[in-house]
Amino acid sequence: MCRWLAYSGSPVLLDAVLYRPEHSLINQSLRARMGVEATNGDGFGVGWYSTDGDGRPTVFRDTAPAWNNRNLREIAAHVRSPLFFAHVRASTGSAVQQTNCHPFRHGRWLWMHNGAIADFHRLQRDLCMAVDPVLFPCMEGSTDSEVMFYLAVTFGLDQDVPGAVARMAGFVERLGKEHGVLEPLQMTVAVSDGQRVWAFRYSSCGASRSLYYSSRAEAVRRLHPDVDYLREISDDTRIVVSEPLGDLPGMWNELPEASCAVVPSGPEPDYFPFLPDPG
Repeated sequence: MCRWLAYSGSPVLLDAVLYRPEHSLINQSLRARMGVEATNGDGFGVGWYSTDGDGRPTVFRDTAPAWNNRNLREIAAHVRSPLFFAHVRASTGSAVQQTNCHPFRHGRWLWMHNGAIADFHRLQRDLCMAVDPVLFPCMEGSTDSEVMFYLAVTFGLDQDVPGAVARMAGFVERLGKEHGVLEPLQMTVAVSDGQRVWAFRYSSCGASRSLYYSSRAEAVRRLHPDVDYLREISDDTRIVVSEPLGDLPGMWNELPEASCAVVPSGPEPDYFPFLPDPG
């Protein structure tokens, strides 16, 4: 499968999150601890929003392994962003090519995924035919992840993010069962419009891939007043990751099965239940 990271909060250099932590995403590309595969070397991607842009994210993707890509290191040392995605890929069967690397972009939206649609080759035609014809030419690759994204856009991502993702997941499950695929969906998904991040953890079998979110900054500061970088970030800074970036006690929380986390969450709870909408 894959490993991914979503950051939202105080503008930081990408390098500070992608490379510097003890168990950074770049480290996970070579030595993941919780993934199906330890190595995620089938390409990578980063997507970021700037504070002075038009609201559309910039995306950089490559088929090379993240751990030795000099261009990624160069960009990460010079790009500062308040909200960005990063993804390291382990292909589940689709080709290793730039158009299959995450995150995917459409307008103001970014999307990335870890998991798979089981027997995707059997379901692919019917799934693609459900994508809005206006959106169909936007799909450039051959992954189930990209099809899931454009299904979510088709099902109303602009109006209701959790609802659109629930309708996408419900459609995949309904179609899978029609084709005799009893447990069709495995997903941890992140999606952003540049203002908020929604992160979903769900699988048809009830045993989803790992997903963690950081504790509220003020709570971690109280636990670790001597940690310098915690004093430099805003209270609403949060990170969602496939696996923790380090072992700082009190920093990481596992997102429960069948849940959605929203960042920034404000005074609301950090997550709420998520279930597919069968339609």
